[in-house]
Amino acid sequence: MPDFTWLPANEASIEDVEAVFGAGGARKCRCQALKVEGWIWTDSTQGEREAALVEQTACGTAGPTSGLIGYVDGEAAGWVAVEPRENYWRIWNRKQPWMRQDPELEGVWSVTCFVVRTGHRKAGLTYELAQATVEYGDRVGARVLEGYPMEPAPGKTVIWDEASVGLLQVFLEAGYEVVASPTLRRRVVRRVLADGA
Repeated sequence: MPDFTWLPANEASIEDVEAVFGAGGARKCRCQALKVEGWIWTDSTQGEREAALVEQTACGTAGPTSGLIGYVDGEAAGWVAVEPRENYWRIWNRKQPWMRQDPELEGVWSVTCFVVRTGHRKAGLTYELAQATVEYGDRVGARVLEGYPMEPAPGKTVIWDEASVGLLQVFLEAGYEVVASPTLRRRVVRRVLADGA
């Protein structure tokens, strides 16, 4: 069995971050869809998004950071974005009320994006990354972890862009629970951590 480990991105190298983001759809977005101000994330330039990710991951510093890098047998293979909910400008400024449930709730960290590097897909890595968010949340003192996954209809699949937010089953396996179903396929899930009980 491959050996899975993870690091907060600030403890990883920028080369490892680039190895994960350098191919596929995430190469363009750079995990900025919920962060950039404006109508849509493409209102920012590619250079701005790349620079923002470098700044947010804070590789080689004491942090804070914007996500975790997952490793398979020591090779950078995946990413999951997890940080305080208030860091996501678009969560608070979009019209969908499900993106800002319980705004007064403190200590909520959002899990917003998964990226798996080509060559490591379809091997269950998102499940490992989701579980890592729980371990990390405990480490940094988060009270509640919140995600916004998709649940495809039976027998149906989702496209990459939809799956990047995570699939419901991935979160359920990590102990998250559904707290809202705002659309036919969208779910809001939460995992209350020990400090938030």
